[in-house]
Amino acid sequence: MNFNFNNPYPTTRIPVFARNVVSTSHPLASTAGLRMRILGGNAVDAAIAAAAVMTLVEPVSNGLGSDAFALIWDGKELHGLNASGCAPLAWTPEYFKRKYPGGTALPKRGMDTVTVPGAVAGWTAMSERFGKLPFAELMQPAIEIAERGYLITPVVQQKWEAATPELQALPGFANAFLPWGRAPQVGELFQFTAAAKGLRALAATKGRAMYGGEIAEAICRFSQANSGSHTLQDFANYQPEWVKPLSKNYRGHTLHEIPPNGQGIAALIAVGILDKFDVASLTVDGVDSQHLQIEAMKLAFADVYKFVAEPSSMNVTPEQMLDDAYLASRAKLIDMKKAQDFGAGNPVKGGTIYLSTADEDGMMVSFIQSNYMGFGSGCVEPDYGISLQNRGHGFSLDEGINQVAPGKRPFHTIIPAFLSKPKAILHPLPQAGEGRGEGSPSALTISNIEPVMSYGVMGANMQPQGHMQTLVRMLDYGQSPQAACCAPRWRYNAGFEINVEAGMNVATVQGLAERGHRMEVINDSYQDFGAGQFIWLAGDAKVEGYVAASDSRRDGQAVGY
Repeated sequence: MNFNFNNPYPTTRIPVFARNVVSTSHPLASTAGLRMRILGGNAVDAAIAAAAVMTLVEPVSNGLGSDAFALIWDGKELHGLNASGCAPLAWTPEYFKRKYPGGTALPKRGMDTVTVPGAVAGWTAMSERFGKLPFAELMQPAIEIAERGYLITPVVQQKWEAATPELQALPGFANAFLPWGRAPQVGELFQFTAAAKGLRALAATKGRAMYGGEIAEAICRFSQANSGSHTLQDFANYQPEWVKPLSKNYRGHTLHEIPPNGQGIAALIAVGILDKFDVASLTVDGVDSQHLQIEAMKLAFADVYKFVAEPSSMNVTPEQMLDDAYLASRAKLIDMKKAQDFGAGNPVKGGTIYLSTADEDGMMVSFIQSNYMGFGSGCVEPDYGISLQNRGHGFSLDEGINQVAPGKRPFHTIIPAFLSKPKAILHPLPQAGEGRGEGSPSALTISNIEPVMSYGVMGANMQPQGHMQTLVRMLDYGQSPQAACCAPRWRYNAGFEINVEAGMNVATVQGLAERGHRMEVINDSYQDFGAGQFIWLAGDAKVEGYVAASDSRRDGQAVGY
């Protein structure tokens, strides 16, 4: 851990050093996770409890109707979990063309954007495989907060109020989230008793109420009453999948990401390209370093938007996309003197929470959960407080790898990350068919590695960009996790379009403009530049413990003991 702990960037945060750590974007979720550890639970128990609380305290970004992904280091092996949901069986291109004549894309809000929620199934899968405490115990902090209420934090309030005009007329939204006929104010008490009822049902059934029980029945009734097509079969059919993480070496470390249908491979492609350059020889916040990283990210997105979808629909393999010789050829396309358009698509914006936990027994969890765009579909089942995602908007009506189909998973933006050091040769990348969980569980894990860091940066297509930018700062420049987290970021959109944070070096911004980047300075950090949580293993977990960072771009906190 050879970091420079002198943080040169303005921030309200300092590193947290502890043997047991929970880092989230809301203090109540962080303390809920730590509470599970104090009660005898492990890092998985802490992650689940924190995730449940996050559905309440940051509803602008996630809810009980969200999707989730996780990377779990159990002390010996790294496991991947894909808890993203599938399209209802009624969803075909013809279904949408009949229902929305003349439309060229799936709707943005409403019940016809709601895929089967996977997050709760992900919680139960994690609990059953790795947890120590009863599942019902993990729901208790969230139940208490839903019933008693909590005071609204500044960043969440800002996004809540901004989303209200678009969503206030959607089914269930006003009743759930506008109890005063308006968005709540900072410091105002918000209670969500319907969600407390839903959480109690999940606690009593170990989550099964969502997938064939009373909650599933309520969602289907709500869907049918609001022009949706969901059936109990859609929910009963759903199962999360244990998947083998993808990996790419960088600077003596290995970055791990969840395989498609998600965009985590974009971060691996980008670092694979950067590995061909001497990044550390360039000034950390200078124009050369930032230009190089932007161009590498463009190349990554160009491939991701063309090739990545549900694995069964892809016509190239992740192994081909991450081939070292191929990435070397892509790296040669970068011109250090000018920006280029490598043909990436135009990504959409989204709403996501990320959290990380670690315990002194060596277990580490990288977990992400999202309703996609702010408040997701905008639809909230009223009896159980299920705020439903709008991941279906990510499908396409056109022929191609991401065309909507019954039971299919859409392209996903949310990605957890994990960093290790290789102890021995890693398992090969998954071959065709492996990504869906075929074979024995042991075939889907990565072993013979040393854990280093559980981390993530939430925020739609900002996520792989944030993974890369913060990793470069830590591994190439020796910046501490908190400094890497606090440093100003850029966000690539499409073509030559770049957003940059207001705190970025003025000379660097000017230099990037001179190379052809078209930039807009953005002050809204919540979505545009993501927000991260970082837990770095400082040595032996029982002796030195961890150093943790939490992003000041949201209301969060890293806590530990």
